[in-house]
This record gives sequence, C-alpha cells and structure tokens, in this order.
Amino acid sequence: MSIINFTNRRTVLLTGAGGVVGQALLEQLGDHNIICLTHRKPVTGRGVLGIRGDLTAPRFGLDREEYDDLAGRIDAIVHCAAITGFSVDKGATEDLNVRGTAEILALAERAGVPLHHVSTAFVARKDLARDTGSTARPEVYLDSKRAAEHLVRESGVAANIIRPSVVIGDSVTGRIAQFQGLHGIAGAMLKNALPLVPLRPDARVDFIPQDLLARAIAGLVRAGTQAGTVGGDYWITAGEAALTAGRIVELALETGRSLGLELDLPRLVSQDMVDRLIRPVFIDPLPDKQRRRFDDMLAMTVLFCTPEPFACCCDRVPGLAALTPAELEGAFVASLRYYAEAKGLARRVAA
Repeated sequence: MSIINFTNRRTVLLTGAGGVVGQALLEQLGDHNIICLTHRKPVTGRGVLGIRGDLTAPRFGLDREEYDDLAGRIDAIVHCAAITGFSVDKGATEDLNVRGTAEILALAERAGVPLHHVSTAFVARKDLARDTGSTARPEVYLDSKRAAEHLVRESGVAANIIRPSVVIGDSVTGRIAQFQGLHGIAGAMLKNALPLVPLRPDARVDFIPQDLLARAIAGLVRAGTQAGTVGGDYWITAGEAALTAGRIVELALETGRSLGLELDLPRLVSQDMVDRLIRPVFIDPLPDKQRRRFDDMLAMTVLFCTPEPFACCCDRVPGLAALTPAELEGAFVASLRYYAEAKGLARRVAA
C-alpha cells in the first residue's frame, strides 16, 4: 500500500524538519511536496507528510514495501538531521551523523535522486585542542561531520555539500526554533552574567540568519531538479563580512540598553590570558558545576572565533547574494531582541 498520495509537484524528502534549519526550510519549499522523516517530533503542514523512521536503522525501520514506495516518490533529498550538541556522547553523535548519512545515501542511490547534505563550515577548523577535560567537545561533532562528508564524496551519488556557519534567527524577526550557542553567550551579556568574554576584540565570529540558509538550500534544490546539475561544495557563511567580537559586544550592549536593561561592559580577553591568569585563580576553585559551565562556554567561543575568514559561496546560489556587515548587524540585533522577549527580559523591564 502506498504511504503517500501527493500532487504532481516535485517531492523532497527532508530530515531534521523539527530543527532550526528544517523548520526554516519548510517555509522556503512551499512549491514542493515534502516528506519529513521524523524519529520523535511530528511535523505537519500543507503539502507536508511526516513519516516515522529511525535514520540509524536499515531502511529507517520501514518495511520493504514502504521503503520502495518512498524511493519511487521522491525527486530529491535534503539531509539536515544531525546531533550538533558539543556535550553529547561520542557514540550517539557518530551513530546519527555518520551512520544516518550512510542510510540516506543508500536511499538516494536506490531512488536515483540528488542529495543536498547539510554539513558545517567548521569542518575547516582543525586547530582545536583535544582532551581538555571540558564536557563540551566540539571536535567530536566536527570529526563526525568530516566522516559524513567523506561518505558523501565517496558514494558516487550526485550530491551538494552545504556548509553553513553559526545559524541565528530570522534576519527580520529573529525567530528561531531552538536557541543556539551564540544565543547563550549573547544572552548572558544581556543578563549581566558574563563579565569576561574569552575572545580577542578583532576576532571574527561568522554567523548567518536561518532564512538566508533556507533560501540557499531551496535554491540549490530547485536548480538541481530543474537543470539536473548537482555536485559541489557550498559555503553559506558571512565570509569576509563576518563581524568582530568587539562589534558583537557593542551590539549586545546597545540592544540591551535600548530595552531598558542596565548592562556592564564585559571585558574581552585572550584565551591565553584565561589559561595563564584567570583559570588558576578564579575558575579552578569553583564548584564542579560552575567550572563545567565556564569550560563549555570557553569551548564554544574558541570554535566560533574564526582565525581566517571562511570561504563564502552565497553568490553561486541562484537568487542569493552575500550579506553585508550592515545586514549581519541587523540580523544579530533581531535575534537578540527575540531572545530577550522569549526569556522575559523585555517584559521584566516593562514591568
């Protein structure tokens, strides 16, 4: 029995539809039928069908008839599902990010359709310290994404590898399905809970709004299905336009104060200063829980700080253009305001 009955529009299989990128992408692919492969969180909407499946299981746990029917219905696959947390068990991260990609590749080969694989620009970061004792281990996540990319390249499947940098909320509304690590750091500044930021003022922090990334993926899907040309690496990043850490701190203070918050200026310090002076005196004596929180925050800032600008391929995507610094500033402020409202900071000020 057929598991789906869609219109004659092209059909995309989407993984990770409940996440930040997946939610934004659903809005951009309204001219397609979309099948969302979900493990827990159901996804519904016009032209959207959710089916239960386990990415790490053979045939996603579907029976042969369901699997074959799925393969016969789809015209493209967008693979967004991944474990992105830095504190998740290594085995679980590799299971979903690597084995799950292998199962997606098997379906793409069976269906004879192109794959749009969402990776991360931070695979370029190979200078991160290992075995620091921190509970946040970005290198585990990055190793799994590199391994997944290797599978894609070696599979023979027609595929685009899409590498976004840090994803923030919508460029206009700031809305986002789940707050990310950069939200936490900027949010701590809005709460006056971050007197020190372990970043140099001139360090570049590369981020992009979720709607830009969603438009990029949707544009590549349309270009691939219409022209039949798929196969390349696409860096969806701020690139040379990335803001500095100093400017991000300024924007956070300006935004918070515009909401009526009384904020102190945090001090930006180098990681070397943290390791030599601050950690031995102030951090090591802290209780375990507080020390882990500091180490986790430090791991995120080390990752977010980009020594050299990422490549940027936004101009290669049909209908897309690279963002300017002014546009990035506007998007960052929108995300901060959304965060402040969602966390009740703005309401507290109003009260």
